[in-house]
Amino acid sequence: MEKQKDKMRVSFDLDEVLFVSPATHKTEPPLSFPLNRIYTERLRLGTPELIRTLRKMGYEVWIYTSSFRSERYIRHLFRLYGVVLDGIVNGTRHLREVQRGHSETLPQKMPGRYRISLHIDDEAVICTMGRQYGFNVYQLEAEDDQWKEKIIERAEEIRRMLPG
Repeated sequence: MEKQKDKMRVSFDLDEVLFVSPATHKTEPPLSFPLNRIYTERLRLGTPELIRTLRKMGYEVWIYTSSFRSERYIRHLFRLYGVVLDGIVNGTRHLREVQRGHSETLPQKMPGRYRISLHIDDEAVICTMGRQYGFNVYQLEAEDDQWKEKIIERAEEIRRMLPG
């Protein structure tokens, strides 16, 4: 019997990656009142479309953030934009499951711990850690109208390299 290939996981950081300022980035329309008072973050334009596209292509889509927003808050905010997430790692979960019991401070993100094949982040230090700790990272620059296509292209490159 042929072993089914695991779904490839792609994760996104939140702040400055998916949550951006309308002063510096094109954003999705804000949620309607009163939800826009509860969920004040603005999504980068194209985020819901990108996540739905990745999931249709067979990828699991996760959030991996060092913020301490609750998993419930994050999941609900994305649901309001019609987006289903496959997994969430926030600062609390990372400390509990990754850092736990280690006397040395580990990087604030360790996507390999969750079998994440590609992590999208804006911080250069996370990209450097990716090389050091053996995980694939795509560094999302500031405003970029081609960001969705570049992420899909990178995910497909990695998927082609995987055994199976």
